[in-house]
Amino acid sequence: MASTYIKRTCDGAYTSIFTWSAWVKRSATGSYHGLFCNKKNDSNSNSRVRFYFSDADRLAMEVKDSTSGDDSFFQTNRLFRDVNAWYHIVLAYDTTESAENDRIKLWVNNEEITSWEQFNRASSNFGTLWSSAMEHRIGTQNANSGTNYYFDGSMSHVHLTYGTAYTPSAFGETDSTTGEWKIKTSPSVTYGSQGYFVLKDGNSLTDQSGQSNNFTVGAGTLTKTEDNPSNVFATLNPLSTKSITSRGNTTAEYGSSSNTYETTTTTLGMTSGKYYCECKITIDQALPAIGISATNANASNTLGSEWLGASSDTYGYWINGTIYNNGSSIASGQSTFATNDIMGMALDLDSTQNTLKYYKNGSLVSTVNVTTNSNGWLFGTTHETGKSGARSKFNFGNGYFEETAVSSAGTNASENGIFEYDVPTGYTALSTKGLNL
Repeated sequence: MASTYIKRTCDGAYTSIFTWSAWVKRSATGSYHGLFCNKKNDSNSNSRVRFYFSDADRLAMEVKDSTSGDDSFFQTNRLFRDVNAWYHIVLAYDTTESAENDRIKLWVNNEEITSWEQFNRASSNFGTLWSSAMEHRIGTQNANSGTNYYFDGSMSHVHLTYGTAYTPSAFGETDSTTGEWKIKTSPSVTYGSQGYFVLKDGNSLTDQSGQSNNFTVGAGTLTKTEDNPSNVFATLNPLSTKSITSRGNTTAEYGSSSNTYETTTTTLGMTSGKYYCECKITIDQALPAIGISATNANASNTLGSEWLGASSDTYGYWINGTIYNNGSSIASGQSTFATNDIMGMALDLDSTQNTLKYYKNGSLVSTVNVTTNSNGWLFGTTHETGKSGARSKFNFGNGYFEETAVSSAGTNASENGIFEYDVPTGYTALSTKGLNL
């Protein structure tokens, strides 16, 4: 959703009771990212409600009506900086409660937030803005002028109950086998006239609550992802690189830098199993490489000057057809690749001899023996810096290279992930489900 939001116009009155529940996965930290907002479309520019991640990575909510000051405001002490996990966020607003501390409650992954950096409590029976002349937006914290502060990441199973306050158990439950908090895909709740349930198992904006409160895209492109709270897919790790990661952290963008090379690796690592991914590279003059890095080598990659194949615990297949390990060529004269070629990597950690297979546009072009590493491996890419527009666009199983869907999905016996080409027999996408197959 990096530059995307969805919207609908409400047709109800102010309410002093509502619940907002959503599963969200952040792709960036350190800046404002809106979850939802609304603002009256009249001359009173002070009236608004907004719920967002702050630039300090805290959850915050602001409620105003008619005056320049906040009628209510909170900001958590807890920080939310995990770009790999899905958070289940439940905000319950009920100003009919007699106890001041019970009027606004917040839970994350079924844990109630009780420690606040700041909290101006709501007054008794104070109503929030749900009026006939008001647009409700998800994925931004600004509804009129100024900076949009789009949400950068993914959302799933987004609910609003209008007129009823619920706890997280209405929307989630503890898995009896794993002990993890998980989605209730069809919760039994009362939505009320302005309630909704959107983004259920995909990017559908059709309201599933029965209230017909459908949304439309207000800006940007809403892309479906296989990555979801029940099966977290690998992404590139924005904390492990100086490059810019975007498109839900599936693309590494490289620009000018004082370093010669920059390397980006994945959020999920592999110690056993067989895993496949694809990468499409733009601007082949940027000397791209794809390969793997041991998790213990990732700290050096953070420096930005390390390149895949430079150390003993990294392997890199470079555009000129040379494969490096420990700073030396271990295979040369392999197939070269160029802009818009789709390169596949298949890592086998279950065989007596671990191997990394490279594919070019669906055809096997090289097989490399890989040393055993108890710390595990990460997929990754390297580019020479100073080449504006150079990007490595990964498909870890979501079925897209950035916003472009695969042209015709290949076969995948594991039924985990969607790829451009056939997934080699026995391999699967790098995801939490794939790690447990």
